[in-house]
This record gives sequence, C-alpha cells and structure tokens, in this order.
Amino acid sequence: MVNSEYERRIAARFTTFDQDGNGHIDRSDFSGAAKALLAEFGVAARSEKGQALYGGAEALWQGLAGIADRDGDQRITREEFVTGAVKRLRDKPDRFAEIARPFLHAALDVADADGDGTATVADTARALTAFGVPGDLARSAAEALDADGDGKVGESEIVPAFARYFTVPE
Repeated sequence: MVNSEYERRIAARFTTFDQDGNGHIDRSDFSGAAKALLAEFGVAARSEKGQALYGGAEALWQGLAGIADRDGDQRITREEFVTGAVKRLRDKPDRFAEIARPFLHAALDVADADGDGTATVADTARALTAFGVPGDLARSAAEALDADGDGKVGESEIVPAFARYFTVPE
C-alpha cells in the first residue's frame, strides 16, 4: 500500500525500471535497456563497451533485487519496489548510487563519442530516449544533468542525480 507522498513518488519511478511494462521489474528489463542503448549508439553487444554495459546492467539488477525482491522470485513488484526503496534507501541515496555506478559508467562510455569520459547533452538525451524517456523530457533532463553548463555530462553529475531521482528525499 502506498500511503505517503514519498511512497507515491517512489511508486511513480517504478515504471522507469519496468522497461517492458509487464507490471514487474526483472533481469530482462535491465538487459533490454542495455540492448536499446547499444542499438541507439551502434555499439556491438560483444564489444568491450557492450560487455561492460551488460555487466553493469546485471550488477544494477542484482543490487536492486537484493534490496527489493523480498520473496526471492527474481521479480520486483511495484509494492516490493516501494517498500524496498522506503525501508532501505530513503536515508541512504549513496548506497543506491554505488549500486547504479557500474551501469551508469558503462552507459556513459557507450554515449561518449570522443572518449573523454563525458557525453554531450545531446547524446545524453539520446541515451535517455533509448531508455524510454519521451523526447522533450529526455532533452530537458539531459540539460539539467549538465550541472556545470559545459555542454557535457560526466559520471560525477549523472550518478548522484540518478540516486536522488530514485530515492527522492522528502
């Protein structure tokens, strides 16, 4: 049951992870997100970047499942997601950041066209769109991620923003 404003906001984040819209989060949602990003940027799954992204997706799945999959069925329901986030992450967004870091690092590497460790705002928007974020929202989110206004998004900007988004302190 979702009964606080915090829980309602966390519940709304559930659909971000439920990539296939089947009502639960599972490993395939993370591998599907990785596949979509690789396709968007024309990166082969068997390449070093592709393998790192799939490894990061698996690490993110395992970390999230460890926090939220209370019945051990390898699926996270909306209720499990909300309960897991509220009980285990609310006061520890850094923990979630560390769970997400390998995936975000690898995703950033896929979107990094010139190899400087950052992605342009435009490429960040492309990545977000590949993950299912609507175009206009993806562009505005990418611009917001560019905290220092240099036209690029780096790991130091995206990891804490991702953690804040999914832990949403009151």
